Amino acid sequence: MTIVPVVSYARISADIRRDEHGVQDQHRLNRETAERHGWTVVHEYTDNDKSAAKADVVRDDFEAMLRALRAGELPNRTAVQGVVIVAEDRLARRPGDYERFVEAITYQDGRVFADARGPKDLYSEDTESMGLFGAVISKMEVRKMQRRMRRSHRTRAEQGLPVGGTRPFGWKPDRLTLDPQEAPLVRQAVLDLIAGRSLHSITNQWRREGAKTSLGNEWTSASLKITVQNPRICGWREINGELVRDTAGNPVVGQWEPIVTPEQWMAVKNIFDARRGHYIHRDGRIGHILTPDFREPNYLLTGFLRCGRAKPDGSLCNTSLRVTHSKDCVQHIYICPGKTAGGCGGLGRRGDMVDLFISEAVLAKLEQVQLAASTAPAEWPGQAEYEGAKTRLEELRVQWTAGNITNELFFSTAPDLEKRIARLRTEAQGFTAAAQRRQARSDTDISDIRRRWYLPEEEDGLPLTIKRSYIREALLAVIIYPSGKGRRKFNPDLLEPIWREG
Repeated sequence: MTIVPVVSYARISADIRRDEHGVQDQHRLNRETAERHGWTVVHEYTDNDKSAAKADVVRDDFEAMLRALRAGELPNRTAVQGVVIVAEDRLARRPGDYERFVEAITYQDGRVFADARGPKDLYSEDTESMGLFGAVISKMEVRKMQRRMRRSHRTRAEQGLPVGGTRPFGWKPDRLTLDPQEAPLVRQAVLDLIAGRSLHSITNQWRREGAKTSLGNEWTSASLKITVQNPRICGWREINGELVRDTAGNPVVGQWEPIVTPEQWMAVKNIFDARRGHYIHRDGRIGHILTPDFREPNYLLTGFLRCGRAKPDGSLCNTSLRVTHSKDCVQHIYICPGKTAGGCGGLGRRGDMVDLFISEAVLAKLEQVQLAASTAPAEWPGQAEYEGAKTRLEELRVQWTAGNITNELFFSTAPDLEKRIARLRTEAQGFTAAAQRRQARSDTDISDIRRRWYLPEEEDGLPLTIKRSYIREALLAVIIYPSGKGRRKFNPDLLEPIWREG
């Protein structure tokens, strides 16, 4: 008897238990099907926890199976003459995928194909048409289910009801009541971010303290960022990146207990939206916003120091200093990079002494003037304009609904008002973020900052990103002037801090 080598394909959209029991059960049934027809399964292709209905989901094993079918063999040269599946909806839910499968399996004559109900002749136009029609119907059903789910999510969101899925970190399984261990962690993380601490630093602390995600996994900067950016922590809800709002344009308040205030959440959102930190041009101008870097910086003053060596035309080099190490110096050294890297290569300074002098200068500045103190208005100056724009848009919508104004007038006017409202909303978030940062500074004891400044982080010292945030609020840059040839005693007078105004 001739052995017919076939492959088994199994797929499941959602592996809730994370144990692959669904796909393993499918492979078991496929082996039984193959045995009934006198075929032998020589390989198993598995796409676990992957949807066949979403265009942006790549099913790696499905693609590998198509390549094997077209070649007529596996990568190890084992022959392949057919495929066994449980049901066609496990194979494809999109007509395009089904067509590619039929093309691959019929690329050569004599291929076999079967599901749990029996064999099918894919060389028959009627069989191929029925399979393709089934894929079309399946796609329609999937879209129908997706629309129902979206409507259900929208309705629940507008009613302020929690949704299913993984338990959100910070709440008990009822998704309404705060967890007494997790919620304080999220609250403190938000306050630390507002104060200038990095995601990486907070993540490291959580990992040291043994905190786990709702699924029991280790925390990463990415997962923590998702948590603190979720408006759920302040009692709001978003769908597809947009806050769910009522007819008046106000965010819908959920029925669960919030962890932080809306103002605190908006401050964190503003931090990520604004990409905290700016590029400093050689002439001292503040340039474009830097892309976010959530890794912990290695040195205190990288990005702040500028070369003060004079160029032949009398202007300063003003290149950002880098860090290097020397064999005969245990401390790091700040240097101006060479000419090929855009610098002059003619200046270097002992890093620990520069760090110490600038630290003391910033701490003295903090002690002289509370950075949190501000004469900024308590209320956002644009609030009246914002409320007026919202009112005008609502009045316009009412008049259009009543038929009192034409479609042309409404659709030519409404977009401008909506853009204006969106711009003002962004300005309001920025104002709120600044107010929250001032509040965080005013709640901080400057003497405690000094005490913790030089302590290791493991001994309750300030994280490096927190210290850099204080420096960033105090300084624009520090110009380091050359000290002459040869080794010389460190001279702090050759360091010129460029303080921020106000």
